[in-house]
Amino acid sequence: MLRALTVLFLTAALSLSSAGRATATEVDLELVLLVDVSRSMTERELEIQRRGYAAALRSDDVFAAVQTGLLQRVALTYVEWAGTQQVIVDWRLLETRSDLLAFADALTTRYDPSLRRTAISEALIFGARMIEDNEFQGLRRVIDVSGDGPNNQGRPVAQARDAVVSKSITINGLPLMTREGMGSRWHLDDLDIYYKECVTGGPGSFVIPVLDWQDFAQAVRRKLVLEIAAVPAPRPQGRAQVFRAQGYDCLIGEKMWEQRQQYWYDP
Repeated sequence: MLRALTVLFLTAALSLSSAGRATATEVDLELVLLVDVSRSMTERELEIQRRGYAAALRSDDVFAAVQTGLLQRVALTYVEWAGTQQVIVDWRLLETRSDLLAFADALTTRYDPSLRRTAISEALIFGARMIEDNEFQGLRRVIDVSGDGPNNQGRPVAQARDAVVSKSITINGLPLMTREGMGSRWHLDDLDIYYKECVTGGPGSFVIPVLDWQDFAQAVRRKLVLEIAAVPAPRPQGRAQVFRAQGYDCLIGEKMWEQRQQYWYDP
């Protein structure tokens, strides 16, 4: 009797799971935008980021990228992160120009300064959970993470990266290699390499460094087009070239925190 009940329970569970997948909305891409708002970011930088993403979503290039897909629709969410995560715009289905404009408008309604640490690893885990728990079924699943410094809180970032990639989720990176406000004290000269070696991964993953804030909007637009249209990232030029570094220390952020935490008001 117990065996029969167990089989019945498993059969019912599988049926419910299959039904859930069957009712999911199919899209070309499920994309999580993870945007850094940690203490090292100034209010001006926070506004530049929101406005940069909004401008990209309003662009002809991004709309054209959506139309290149097999289904011509994507699912998108925008999350700001530091030591914790905050969903600014929850999952939305983007098919039309109006959908893109509405998402962009939602991004520019308010700006919240932040005073928190940098937990890239926990942001990645949060993003993966959002993908697994949403009501969409994407042909591709991507997390896009931007940030101006290395991980210094939570589990080791490489460990989180590997866990996310194992779920067939690709991670792309937008390292912000600028010097402004408190970020100048925590600047990592090779942040692009750190992102390449420790943060990003999965099929077709790429890193697009931002060296100056005036280039941010263009970099975001280019990144979104590459992700939505599934176009291989072209080989970057100049300082933006990202080289592989053998034996890179993915715990460098945690070590910097231990050495410099006297600059912060709380642990």
